[in-house]
Amino acid sequence: MQWAIGLLLLLALLPALAQPGPATTPQARTVLVMGDSLSAGYGMAAHEGWVSRLGERLAKDRPGWRVVNASISGETTAGGASRIVGEVLRHRPEVVVIALGANDGLRGLPLREARRNLARMIGASQHVGAKVLLVGMRMPPNLGEDYTRGFERNYSDLAKLFDTGLLPFLLEPIALDRDAFQDDNLHPTIEVQGKLLDHVWPALLPLIEAADAD
Repeated sequence: MQWAIGLLLLLALLPALAQPGPATTPQARTVLVMGDSLSAGYGMAAHEGWVSRLGERLAKDRPGWRVVNASISGETTAGGASRIVGEVLRHRPEVVVIALGANDGLRGLPLREARRNLARMIGASQHVGAKVLLVGMRMPPNLGEDYTRGFERNYSDLAKLFDTGLLPFLLEPIALDRDAFQDDNLHPTIEVQGKLLDHVWPALLPLIEAADAD
């Protein structure tokens, strides 16, 4: 008798089991940003920084894309290199923006170490199939001509070696405008975050388009 009851229950459930399940939503394509306080939005709410604004622009202009901001204030290239494998495996990004090195330069850390760390980040990103935008920084002349030139050359040389996108200087649109910076004269204000995004966008968009075409 129990088996007959079980059979009746199974027959009653068959129509529901035969119904198609809800359509699955395609997973969003990801831009992963690995930066320091300039990308983390130091001194402002998280949604006010240029990276968050990038997420808003992608949602509007490139549906199906999202931004993961893995930037940390005070981060060095060594810190980024130690985190990159975990981040790219966790998020499986199509594009990785590497915007690190400013804190290395401000501390006068060896250029060779920064170059090695950036190379490791690029390599790990490309290993998972991501396209890379390397975002450079410039140092003040008081660090010495050899250091400042070598610092800039790290980015251009690595971009050529690994065939990445390159934005030579993140702060180029505002670098000479004192009013564009907070009281510390290091971190951009909320008001100029849109300018930073507009500066990054032309270098980033071709990588997004290339990822869409793959």
